[in-house]
Amino acid sequence: MNAQPSRPASTYLSLVGAGLLGAGLFGAGCASTKDTDTSDTDSDTDSDTDTSDTDTSDDTTAPTALSSFPRDGELDVSLNRTVNVVFSEALDPASLTDATFTVMADGAPVEGTVSFAVDTATFTPTALLALSTEFDAEVTTGVTDLAGNPLASAYSFAFTTGTTADAVAPTVTATSPGNYATDVAITRTINAYLSEPPDARTISGATFEVSVGGVPVEGTIALDGATVTFTPSGALASSTLYDAAMGVGIRDLAGNALAEPYAWSFTTSDSTDVPGSVDLQSAADFAVLAGSTVTSTGATVVTGNLGISPGSAMEGFPPGLVVGDVHAGDSAAARAELDLTSAYNDAAGRTTAPISVSGNLGGQTLPPGLYTTASGLEISSGDLTLDGGGNPNAVWIFQMGTTLSTTAGRAVLLTNGADAANVYWQVGTSATFDTTTAMVGNVLADQSISFGTGASLEGRALARIGGVTLDSSLITLP
Repeated sequence: MNAQPSRPASTYLSLVGAGLLGAGLFGAGCASTKDTDTSDTDSDTDSDTDTSDTDTSDDTTAPTALSSFPRDGELDVSLNRTVNVVFSEALDPASLTDATFTVMADGAPVEGTVSFAVDTATFTPTALLALSTEFDAEVTTGVTDLAGNPLASAYSFAFTTGTTADAVAPTVTATSPGNYATDVAITRTINAYLSEPPDARTISGATFEVSVGGVPVEGTIALDGATVTFTPSGALASSTLYDAAMGVGIRDLAGNALAEPYAWSFTTSDSTDVPGSVDLQSAADFAVLAGSTVTSTGATVVTGNLGISPGSAMEGFPPGLVVGDVHAGDSAAARAELDLTSAYNDAAGRTTAPISVSGNLGGQTLPPGLYTTASGLEISSGDLTLDGGGNPNAVWIFQMGTTLSTTAGRAVLLTNGADAANVYWQVGTSATFDTTTAMVGNVLADQSISFGTGASLEGRALARIGGVTLDSSLITLP
């Protein structure tokens, strides 16, 4: 069977026509602000994705399968579930047939229909799946993307049903920005977290809308597991109240509708040049958060919560000390990792008034702003000073495509009201802080974070996928 790779934060894929409110958002009787045809979200539809305007003339990259629902090896799958495969890009709907996407039980094909929406191919059985049965699913290389490139390799997985159908309605468990959030960056995405993955065919501008003064905001919608993301097509207006809503037209993979409509609001920052803060949500409670492991050597002290998810391995405590709660592989750590991914994508997606930097930041004094490079950054030839200019709400966001590193004894200094809580390092790969480094800010690393002996951080060490390595380190929430 194929391994189930986690989707990188940078590979969110988008729908066409987001920002169009259909009558199905809150059910019958709600006025529609735009005429959106959502009739093709039925399970018998060949495709929900409009590809008529897609330019594929220069595309030679083969699509790949990223993951499946159910997962490979998953047990006790409900009898009324659809079978889904998530891809790296949009596919040619005509290439998805009952010959290129098959589901088998005891060598016999299961009858059903195949459809495609967003980045997900869905096999919908015509009847309930047999109970307590192992099923084998496969997508063949006969599947192609919109440019005609065949799937890089066939993708197969297996799952076993339980004895009951799923009748539990999905719910919205959290949003980012949160309800009534203020000082929201005008360049950020809007995210909703569901209690379970939804049917991609039911995610559209008709079921997820962001609006201002009753007028829908134009943008695109993406689906990543149970996370739905709206990306505005331009910067939001500053100092403005926005409303967001999800409707009961959203369904889970068993066809259960969202339990009830969900609405929330937020207000954007009053600045169009200086970036707003990044909403860490529940990840803000963690001084250290890792995807795989947390390893410590020596007398490390972590002041704040420590979390690990989906891993749970934790070594070196004691002698290391956590002045806070430890969440190893539990639901709190899982939620924090989801919120970290949202924050990482928010920071990585900022585009307003970027300032290009490269290489070594040591010896410089930088005012608040958005600093960006496609490569890595280091602090090596001197200390870096962040000057708040007397504004305690000043924000720094550093975007880098690869690594962040320091040499021994280097420091980041805060002056004129600068606050460590308002410094964000969005690290494309991994961060490494050499011995006795005095670092500040929220380190959001896609992979791992390592501290040399005696290195300290006033802030948060938050690793999405890999581990956090400590060595007589002092990590303190700002």
